[in-house]
Amino acid sequence: MKVLVLNSGSSSLKSGLYDIGDVLPEDPSAWLWQGTIQWNGDAGQVEIRNGRGFSRKEKLKISSRSEATARLLDTLWKGEASAVSSLSEIDVVGHRIVHGGPAFEDPVVITTEVKSAIAAVSAIAPLHNRAELEGVDIIAQLLGAVRQVAVFDTGFHKKMPLAAAVYPGPYEWLAAGIRRYGFHGINHKYCSRRAAQLLRRDPNSFKLVTCHLGNGCSLAAIRDGRSVDTTMGFTPLEGLMMGTRAGSVDPGILTYLMRQSRVTGEELDEVLNQHSGLLGISGVSGDMREILAAVKNGHERATLALDIYIHRLRAGIGAMTAVLGGIDTLVFTAGVGENSPEVRAGACRNLEHIGVKLDLTKNSASPADQDISDPGSLVRVLLIRAGEDWEIARDCWQLLH
Repeated sequence: MKVLVLNSGSSSLKSGLYDIGDVLPEDPSAWLWQGTIQWNGDAGQVEIRNGRGFSRKEKLKISSRSEATARLLDTLWKGEASAVSSLSEIDVVGHRIVHGGPAFEDPVVITTEVKSAIAAVSAIAPLHNRAELEGVDIIAQLLGAVRQVAVFDTGFHKKMPLAAAVYPGPYEWLAAGIRRYGFHGINHKYCSRRAAQLLRRDPNSFKLVTCHLGNGCSLAAIRDGRSVDTTMGFTPLEGLMMGTRAGSVDPGILTYLMRQSRVTGEELDEVLNQHSGLLGISGVSGDMREILAAVKNGHERATLALDIYIHRLRAGIGAMTAVLGGIDTLVFTAGVGENSPEVRAGACRNLEHIGVKLDLTKNSASPADQDISDPGSLVRVLLIRAGEDWEIARDCWQLLH
């Protein structure tokens, strides 16, 4: 079964092609081709590699998501990077859908009704769901009647205990679908399973906290293979400090600004999502690499931004550990989690009282899918490369095989 995975972002598109036989492998060894395209305005960059060792990066002009998708998929069956002779070889296309709302937990074959239900919750995650639905339509135009499957970022958290899922507002909120959904669930689920493989443990027998740290950030408390709490909530805005997102703030600040400064809901949404977080505090960037460089140059606001980020991350790990009643494994994943020894070291500092102790040499090397904890650490600390695309491919195989 050839499974094409499409991960549509607001200004990016990640894709992968997997060839999975009658037995589902434990790791993503079945990949044939991977591609990423990013654009800003009409300028873009594409990066392609295939399982034969071919790799290429190039800049190009992009006028629309439709053009970006077509350009990316062209490399899948044309030229040096090609992995199939025709797009008709693709059996199924799996899509990452950020918000499944109250209707969806498990992966589902996309129908007109499913698309309508995804569109109905687009107002909660507008930058994501609308882009992903556009990706579904583009695939239908390019590949015709190929089967398409939706895999939901909220699905892994859907069975959180009600004490973790329900907001302490009016009870009527719950009936209206206002509850904590959680996000990054596809990668949290993958990291839970991958941690069990690396440690040779039963995935249903231990407690771990997974730290998904990218431009968006969230933690998950996972017990016996199930999410029991997470830091994101009704939208991807709640929780940790992020690249340009504020994370959790006192809601009284928002009502204060609406009363005193006549700020509209749309203006608040833009400020909280686009002009807060690392960017808002530092004034430098929402990119952790640029923040760390500014800190080394003595930039005070960048230093404050990093301190807030680490403080909230460490506090979140402590909260997730308390929910679990202890911790066996701490996982770092995604762009910042995988590539920033400084952030990992800062997060683990002051956690020795719960048994966390890093091996500083291993941590500095940032080895993918490795244990970076000190041999004497009571808690294993793992660095795991994000595996959303592979998890989506697995879900498609399991649904349709």
